[in-house]
Amino acid sequence: MHIPTRDLPIKINAAGATVRHLPDFGVAEGTLAAEHLSLAAGLDIAPLLTGLVDDACQSEHWGYLVSGRVVVTYADDSTETSSAGEVFYWPAGHSVRVEQDAEIVMFSPAAEHLSVMDHMLGVMAGSPA
Repeated sequence: MHIPTRDLPIKINAAGATVRHLPDFGVAEGTLAAEHLSLAAGLDIAPLLTGLVDDACQSEHWGYLVSGRVVVTYADDSTETSSAGEVFYWPAGHSVRVEQDAEIVMFSPAAEHLSVMDHMLGVMAGSPA
């Protein structure tokens, strides 16, 4: 299977963030999602995670930072920086703040990350999912 990232369905399209999300990336029906994120400098998703366990993303992610730089903060308040050209693994229990405009290709457990994104969309709409 191959799909240009520009053809992935848009799940979130908001000021400073476009998240394209393919919930079934052919590994096993519905288990792995492929995602392409375009995120603007200054974006901090922490407020959108309020109400989740530890107010953090409860999905793990594997990916590649095509460009930019992001700071990942974990539930224990530790942080790490991911920069352009690096592959990464972010375990569940994190938040992301964008330091430089970032383009990210990422793979996530489909159900877990969809639940987090739906929660974020609910917060953006004024009623958390």
